[in-house]
Amino acid sequence: MNDPTPDLAFVRELSPRRNTTAARDVDGLVEEQLRHFGIDPSGDYGRRLGALASQLYGAQAAAHELWAVTVRELASLEPRDRVARFNAKRFLCFQLAKILDTLQNPLRKSYQSLLDAPAQSAVKGPYPLLDNVTALFSATPVITRTATYVYACTEWVEDAFNGREPLHEIYSRLLNPTSISLANHIVDLEAGPLAGEYLAWNFNSGMAAIDATLANLVGYQDVVLASRNVYGGTYQLLHDWYGKQSNLDVAVRWFDGFTAESFAAALVETRRACADRLAAGRHVYVFLESPCNPHGYVLDVPGICRVAHEAGLTVICDATVGTPILQPVLQRADPMERPDFVIHSYTKDLAGSGTTTAGVCIGRNERMFLPKGDTVTAPGPDGRPRTHRWDESLFWNVYYVKGAFLDADKAFEVINGMRTVELRILNKCINTVVLARALARHPAFHVCCSAVDGNENSALAARQMFLGLPAPLFTVDLQTPLGSQVRREAFQRFFDSLEPAFGLQVTLGQVNTVVLCPALTSHSELSEGALREAGISRTTIRISVGEEDPRTLLAHLMRAAEIAIEPECPGFLARFPAPEEIDRLYEETYVDVHRRYARSRPRMSSRSG
Repeated sequence: MNDPTPDLAFVRELSPRRNTTAARDVDGLVEEQLRHFGIDPSGDYGRRLGALASQLYGAQAAAHELWAVTVRELASLEPRDRVARFNAKRFLCFQLAKILDTLQNPLRKSYQSLLDAPAQSAVKGPYPLLDNVTALFSATPVITRTATYVYACTEWVEDAFNGREPLHEIYSRLLNPTSISLANHIVDLEAGPLAGEYLAWNFNSGMAAIDATLANLVGYQDVVLASRNVYGGTYQLLHDWYGKQSNLDVAVRWFDGFTAESFAAALVETRRACADRLAAGRHVYVFLESPCNPHGYVLDVPGICRVAHEAGLTVICDATVGTPILQPVLQRADPMERPDFVIHSYTKDLAGSGTTTAGVCIGRNERMFLPKGDTVTAPGPDGRPRTHRWDESLFWNVYYVKGAFLDADKAFEVINGMRTVELRILNKCINTVVLARALARHPAFHVCCSAVDGNENSALAARQMFLGLPAPLFTVDLQTPLGSQVRREAFQRFFDSLEPAFGLQVTLGQVNTVVLCPALTSHSELSEGALREAGISRTTIRISVGEEDPRTLLAHLMRAAEIAIEPECPGFLARFPAPEEIDRLYEETYVDVHRRYARSRPRMSSRSG
């Protein structure tokens, strides 16, 4: 058989014998299909069924042609033409669904005629093809609660297991429509205009996403160079599992500072310290967390990525605290300045409500998925070609075999939570500025927050973060001359009195403001030495800022100080800013941030031009 024409190559995707067909044209495909299912093409039913099938094959060819025109012309279209084409194509989806709906009643009658004992149909439940079409037009993604799926035919499901038929999701441990909807959504949010270059896989937690990404990349006796301030669970995973000699014996190195220069110096030292491993062919991988936990400090992610990519290294960035709103690390114009993989814990600000745990890894298409058996050559961040094998992709190497896929109910919760993330983050950042600056005016408190004037991270945060806003996460401690006068027992009474205004909870990124002592909770896996190096003391309090009025929080904090600290440190309460000063700080911050936010939005002239 000669190679099919391009049109027939697209058309035969609809054939039940797509991989073994001998047909050379649409008529041949139609006849082959009818005979495959035992239908006489010459009978009245066969002629009607064949006529419909023939039109569907034609529609498939036209759909591919429309796809090609869309890709070719979209970038050059005027806004009015984009609107017109979107709605015209959208209506085609309803037309196709109407055809399916028209097929349903006779299909239902045929199904009913096959039930010898109708009572036994209770075992099967409703036949899914009969009632699911209208779910396509649900205003929110449907929660697809199923373990498995009905498939079309042998060759289609074989293609599905080879990653070549996305219509068949096979099994919900691998793919599920609700979770895929969320994955597409987070790519749009994180990558923006570059979304077509990226793909995401969802996991049951942020830690599962981190582990999957590391498992896909890091091999025996490789090296991980990580930023110092990472979530305690990440530290434990790297130090206690990947670094364990009986596991992968990975050399885990830590770098301090926030700049590309500090990273470059650490990379030189890492190469010196790990020279034997590198000489044996092992690799260095870079793990960043920005903004970091617990201090909320920002790293120069673009600058560090550039240095790493110039050295041929792969960069992973946990961007949970910043979210794509505050620090969209994948929207840099220069690929050298983008991480190779981006992690988010949906559990935090993206979902926002604290009712579910979930995570995601985002990476370039060729590193996330290729059909089974395929190899593709694509440019790396530096523009040089790199060959990628299907079994090196995160999907086949880890995701397909480990089974940490996010279920539909959790995905639905995250999708709903993400609807309000931008305004929630904006409000939290305003509250962070007020809380951090008010506390910094008390001489007993040492505040680690980029919103505080003169803070070592302020200039970098002003350049890297949206509107120069701080992450809604920072720390305070009593490592000051006045604070050192507060005995540990008094500090404990003070902390324990912060409820109910501050939630004593081990999490971050919730609607409410929550506090914890990292040394005792989120970072308790770190040794005393590691805690010191991370800038965490026994009196460090991490504040994950919520959406409450910050003045209410400050008033409660003052009452807690009056109960627990004032009796043994007279005058402590009087050192807080006056209520009028806090009111003025709140009003000025609120107006300033909202004014700058409004000015950052595209103007009407650019929207209608």
